[in-house]
Amino acid sequence: SGRYATQPSKPFRTATIDHIMCGKAQCEPGQHRLGVDLGLYSVTFNNDTDLDRATLEAYKAFRLEAEAKGFRHFLEVFDPNACGDHPPENLPRFINDHIVRALAGVTSRARPLFLKIAYHGPAAMEALAGYDRSLIVGILGGSAGTTFDAFDMLWEAKKYGARVALYGRKINHAEHQLTFVQYLRAVADDDLGPEEAVRAYHADLKRLGIAPRRSLRDDLQRTAGATSYAGSSPRRPVAHASGSAANRPSDEPDFSKMTPAEKVQWNLDRWKRILG
Repeated sequence: SGRYATQPSKPFRTATIDHIMCGKAQCEPGQHRLGVDLGLYSVTFNNDTDLDRATLEAYKAFRLEAEAKGFRHFLEVFDPNACGDHPPENLPRFINDHIVRALAGVTSRARPLFLKIAYHGPAAMEALAGYDRSLIVGILGGSAGTTFDAFDMLWEAKKYGARVALYGRKINHAEHQLTFVQYLRAVADDDLGPEEAVRAYHADLKRLGIAPRRSLRDDLQRTAGATSYAGSSPRRPVAHASGSAANRPSDEPDFSKMTPAEKVQWNLDRWKRILG
């Protein structure tokens, strides 16, 4: 296995803004709307003056280029990955402090549309969201965990100031992703509480003929490390009943039967057809 996980993160980006916006190294006038105008920029601070300054300088350069080209972004701030013998004494405060300082003096035109950070509990979320009401704070999902982990974290984070939830594994590893998202929406809109949403989700899985990965009792448990990215991917469940494809466009594949890699390749091929 590699050693990167034990070494501090350093700034690097493969994609260029022009490639994202028009599909080539330098966009000509009027071509910036061919692609997309929104992207994710991520940073990791490791409690090291030199490393963290380099991270901030790289983000500043990106931000200035993005503003000049009309490219919007949202900012992901990871927890430290390799602090060595100098970890922050108070991690939530360390993250909040770096976010506030990184964006101090940045005008609204160049600011991220929203943040994507690990959820460190009510106090940290309330402090960050309350410090600057113009800053939209979002949470990342982390590892899959239980269904209750996903719904409860969303409910609690919103209660203390979060306004965005960006779940990856929690959705990707769900038994039925569309139904899972439906109940995430219900929790976000305060239509259902976390426990009620878990019970309703299991009832829908039964109706759809899909075997749940966990029993209802186990899926109502809160697990430790629910926001961690560590851990292996669980096996995908087998659906015993399939839906109709009658409403799917003829040129669109059945995504429910595709692996994540096949979905990525399909989207890459699609953009190649669009951009040439």
